[in-house]
Amino acid sequence: MNDKLIGILGGMGPEATAECYLKIIRATSARKDQEHFRVIIDSNAKIPDRTEAISGRGENPVPEMIHAAKNLEKLDVEVACIPCMTAHYFIEDVQKEVSYPLLNAFLELKRFIRNFYPDISKIGILATTGTLETGLFEKYLDHLDIVYPTPMTQNEKVMKSIYGENGIKSGNTDGKPLQLLKEASQELLDNGAQLIISGCTEIGLVLKPYHLPVPLVDPMEVVANVVVKESVYQKS
Repeated sequence: MNDKLIGILGGMGPEATAECYLKIIRATSARKDQEHFRVIIDSNAKIPDRTEAISGRGENPVPEMIHAAKNLEKLDVEVACIPCMTAHYFIEDVQKEVSYPLLNAFLELKRFIRNFYPDISKIGILATTGTLETGLFEKYLDHLDIVYPTPMTQNEKVMKSIYGENGIKSGNTDGKPLQLLKEASQELLDNGAQLIISGCTEIGLVLKPYHLPVPLVDPMEVVANVVVKESVYQKS
């Protein structure tokens, strides 16, 4: 029980990687240390910025992502996840270079919403501009009406909460980033969102379900539960 080797292809960013590991721990049914999964983490913070790459302004992150993925393969991981939604734009390029499965957070999110919120038809997305530009939400959640922040709100609230001088990427997980994300969420609610997706792993570090009057779904929370459930099932 719980002896499957799980990998985390991390570093995008480091705090989101640590939070992903904590999510796996919390999702695991264990009464003592030895009943937890062994988890191998490559927190490669040197992977180039995914948003910059997608916009054409930055270096391609795929070579470094593959390097990290192969490190996990050398250590015999049997399944892995990527705690960065924007990085999923490149997941197929990385997957074809390794033998173990990389869980796709967008696919798992689609399954989760269908299973637990079948009556919801309109959702709001909070994510980096790079993630929005990938079109991945439209690709995987094509059965739903999707609401995004206005361009001004996206730039002045969502992106500043993550990348601003006192943003989440700078280690600030309280105060101004939370206020900006709550204001952005309210705009989505005003436009009819019945559920909000925390579409960037950094956002989930700040914005919590109790901050909103509608469900807030963190895709990495979904992935953590899936990787634990499948690993228990396959090994039991």
